[in-house]
Amino acid sequence: MSSLYTVSGGKNMNQQPDYVFKIVLIGDSAVGKSQLLARFARDEFSLDSKATIGVEFQTKTMMIDHKTVKAQIWDTAGQERYRAVTSAYYRGAVGAMLVYDITKQQSFEHIARWLEELRSHADKNLVIMLIGNKTDLGSLRAVETDDAKEYAEKENLFFMETSALEATNVETAFLTVLSEIYRVVSKKNLTPNEAESGGDASLLKGTTIVVPGQEPIPAPSKYSCCSS
Repeated sequence: MSSLYTVSGGKNMNQQPDYVFKIVLIGDSAVGKSQLLARFARDEFSLDSKATIGVEFQTKTMMIDHKTVKAQIWDTAGQERYRAVTSAYYRGAVGAMLVYDITKQQSFEHIARWLEELRSHADKNLVIMLIGNKTDLGSLRAVETDDAKEYAEKENLFFMETSALEATNVETAFLTVLSEIYRVVSKKNLTPNEAESGGDASLLKGTTIVVPGQEPIPAPSKYSCCSS
């Protein structure tokens, strides 16, 4: 594992965290946002999962580069009737997971709308990853990996395909986003209180995203895209 991406269990994980990072999950209903969160936060998956009502969040504390980082991950329903929570939901977020279902073309087509909403309500410089979920249903695939990669590259997003059911790439996806946020924030010596409140927007400006083991793809704008 590269030095940028060093994550380990740690000494006294109950101690006051050095950093608190808010990550939001967005995308259509039933694409698996809640299952991704449950798999990452508790290593659980439920076949009887029900649609999220309103907003909920879970936390997970880990060590990144010998610092205690607390991830506060927010999950909300994808249905239109819950859009009233938008403003508060995005406030203070420094990262986002933009999720679609690889078996539902429409959920991928709606990504542009979700991304527009995200960029209009959240800090324009936050770290964003596009997630194609449910790779365990590969025989039913409706969204080609190359199409999603192309879109992610065009919009300068991280990209990864996952399976919450099989726990494929779930931890890697979250830790990639958290590690990139940490890299940017720690470089500026941001204090824990500033991190918890979302920090100075200017701190996330001009960042190049690098996934361990992958070469960065040059892009003219602030983020380089990567593949799964």
